[in-house]
Amino acid sequence: MASLALSEEKTLPEDGFGGALAGRVWRPDVAGPSVVAVRTEGIFDVSADFPTMRDLCEIPSPAEALRHAEGVRIGSLADILAHTVREVRVPDRPRLLAPVDLQAIKAAGVTFVESMLERVIEERAHGSREGAAKERDAIAGILGGEFSSLKPGSPAAMRLKHALVERGAWSQYLEVGIGPDAEVFTKSQPMSAVGCGDNAGFHSGSQWNNPEPEVALAVASSGRIVGATLANDVNLRDFEGRSALLLGKAKDQNASCALGPFLRFFDSTFSLDDVRRASITLRVEGEDGFLLEGGSSMGKISRDPADLVAQTLGPNHAYPDGLVLLLGTMYAPVADRGAPGMGFTHKSGDIVSIGAAKLGTLVNRMRPCEECERWTFGTSSLMRNLARRGLI
Repeated sequence: MASLALSEEKTLPEDGFGGALAGRVWRPDVAGPSVVAVRTEGIFDVSADFPTMRDLCEIPSPAEALRHAEGVRIGSLADILAHTVREVRVPDRPRLLAPVDLQAIKAAGVTFVESMLERVIEERAHGSREGAAKERDAIAGILGGEFSSLKPGSPAAMRLKHALVERGAWSQYLEVGIGPDAEVFTKSQPMSAVGCGDNAGFHSGSQWNNPEPEVALAVASSGRIVGATLANDVNLRDFEGRSALLLGKAKDQNASCALGPFLRFFDSTFSLDDVRRASITLRVEGEDGFLLEGGSSMGKISRDPADLVAQTLGPNHAYPDGLVLLLGTMYAPVADRGAPGMGFTHKSGDIVSIGAAKLGTLVNRMRPCEECERWTFGTSSLMRNLARRGLI
C-alpha cells in the first residue's frame, strides 16, 4: 500500500501559520466537531465563540475574529495530523475534518477552455474512454484555438457560437463555456465533504473517472467572499459523457467531494487576487507504481471568480447559511494508464495530492464509494450535538 502521511510541512501553506487559518476537528471527548483556529502554538477550539464555521464566515471580519478568539488548546497540529489518516486513526484522538459545515457545496463547471474541450470530447465519445483519443483529435480539428481568449457571453463569443451551429459542431458544454450563463451545480450536500487524510470515493461502476484539482471559495449569505480552501471535485467521465442528465450521479457520490486542509480567510496576507493568480498542483500516486503530475492555473480561468459567485448567489437565489463554490479546473488527465488509447482512470488506493502555495496541500486516498465511511453525521446530528454541549 502506498504511504499516506500528513505533516505540518506538507499540509500548511508556504507561509506556515502566517495566515488566518481555520479548520474543523472531530473531538471524541464531546462526540462531535469543533471549529478551530490553527496557530503556531497549537490547535484551539473556538466553538464557544463560533459554534459552526458558518457562524464564523458570517461576521464582518472572520480573519480578525479568528485571531482574537481565545479558545481551548486541544493539541498540536502535528499530533492531530498524525491521527487524521484513516489507516492509523486512534478512536479517542482528535482528527481533521473538512473545514466547512452548514454551507451549501456548489461547483462551477466548464470554466477553463481545456476542461470545456474535455467535456465536449466526453459527449462526442458517449462516455467511452476507448473513443476519447479519436474524438480529441477530431474536435481539435473542428475548433482549433480560435476561442482560447474569448470572454464568455461577449459579441465575439456569440459570433463563434453562430458559426459553430452552422457547422454542426455546437454542444451544451460550449454553451456554458463561452455563452453568457455559467454552469453551477450542487456538488455535494452540507456536512458531506471529506477532509484531508480521509478516503475519497469514486463509483465502482465507473470505468473512466478522474480527480479535479480546484480552489473553492467560502461565501457568506450576503454574497461576500470571505476565504478559500482546496477541493477535489471527483468526476465520473463515463457517466456524464453518456448523458449530461447524469451530472448528479457523476458528481455526487459518497465521499466524492474532498475539501481542505484548512479554510484561509482573506486578510492582509491573502486576498481574492491571490486566488486569481494561484497555481494548483496535482499528484496521483498509484499502488501499481503509476505516477501522474499536472496542475491548473487560475490565471487561465474564463470567468472571474467574483462573476461566478454573482451568478450563484443573488436576487434569484439565496443561501442563508452561505456556500462553498468550487471554481473548476483546466486539468483533465489524459495520459494512458495501461493499454494505449485508454487514458487515465482511478484505481483503488491512489493517493491524490492537491496543493497551492497559500492554501497548503489536500491529500486523500481513493477508494470505491461503498468502501468509504458512510456519511451519517448530518445537520440534525450537528444541531443536537451543539445543543448538548451548550453551544447553541
